[in-house]
Amino acid sequence: MTFVGAWVGAQLLTAITLVIFGETGEPSTIPIGVLAVALTVTWSAYVAAMWFASERAGTADPIADFGIVVVPRDLIGLGIGVLAQLVVVRLVYLPLEGIWPKTFTDDELQRNAEDLVDRAGGITTLLLFVIVVIGAPIVEELFYRGLLQRSLLARFDDTLVVVGVAAVFAIVHFRPVEYPGLFVFGLIVGAAAKLTGRLGMPIAIHVGFNATGLVLVL
Repeated sequence: MTFVGAWVGAQLLTAITLVIFGETGEPSTIPIGVLAVALTVTWSAYVAAMWFASERAGTADPIADFGIVVVPRDLIGLGIGVLAQLVVVRLVYLPLEGIWPKTFTDDELQRNAEDLVDRAGGITTLLLFVIVVIGAPIVEELFYRGLLQRSLLARFDDTLVVVGVAAVFAIVHFRPVEYPGLFVFGLIVGAAAKLTGRLGMPIAIHVGFNATGLVLVL
């Protein structure tokens, strides 16, 4: 319930933020600076929800409750993320491209990232890097694998939870053409979080995945 409430609340706060900045058009036209502010609002809502959940239903220690621990061997995740982007996702889309060649094209798959890069330049390119490679991996893993998956694992079948959270993670990105790749990626980071009991590994995987995707577009 906290997860759903935080997600809905974050979308409302983000929409209000964009209106304040006069950005009511297509998301692909939002300047990188405004996008950074909007994402900061979104992520703040997520983190606040995690703190609330820890206080009300946990031990009041977010590090313990959500497994926010990083150890040196978690750096292996960077390589896993790179391979996931370059190999695993590519393998996922190969049969889909064969069946629906006009839908699952490289242009369509890279359009979102290309839109971001096209809007960046100079200092905003650095800001984009911080958003995509540092901010998103950390906050999303905290929210999806820390708050949602970790709490559900205490109540339901492990496989069902990892698959379900991966599906939610893919759907909320609202890019249907990216759903297959995001779902498989969600399975990878979900499994890493489940097997290690920590968020260090999935965060590292997410960083490697996003960094590789951004570099490819750049």
